Amino acid sequence: MRSTLDRIRHALAFEIIGLAIITPLGALLFGLALADMGVIGVAAATLATVWTYIYNLGFDHAMMALRGDTAKTLRLRIAHALLFELGLLVILVPPIAWYLDIGLIEALVMDAALALFYVVYAFVFNLAYDTVFPVPRPALQDG
Repeated sequence: MRSTLDRIRHALAFEIIGLAIITPLGALLFGLALADMGVIGVAAATLATVWTYIYNLGFDHAMMALRGDTAKTLRLRIAHALLFELGLLVILVPPIAWYLDIGLIEALVMDAALALFYVVYAFVFNLAYDTVFPVPRPALQDG
């Protein structure tokens, strides 16, 4: 499994790169002031960073318990990304609605569009991250 330091590096890199992409793109797409999209982006990134750590730790523990390792197949990577975004959707919709003074349905639509972006981004980012920083494998013991 990954170390705590590696999980922190993963979460921070994911959020910083994602924020750099989504802030100007989201302002343009949703017709918001860059500052408003920035506030939403930073707040969402902060919540998502915490969620990323908790979710990935839990997912890896579940994989260890069920499979004995944390290697992800293509199917598991897709499930991982979709379940992550579903959880984040539940966490983010109320604060977005409150900050923008919009209804929950409007906030849900906005967050769903952001989630769609992040599903694709998470898949690509995690493939790249696992290539650059491979998961350490336990050493085989002679015995």
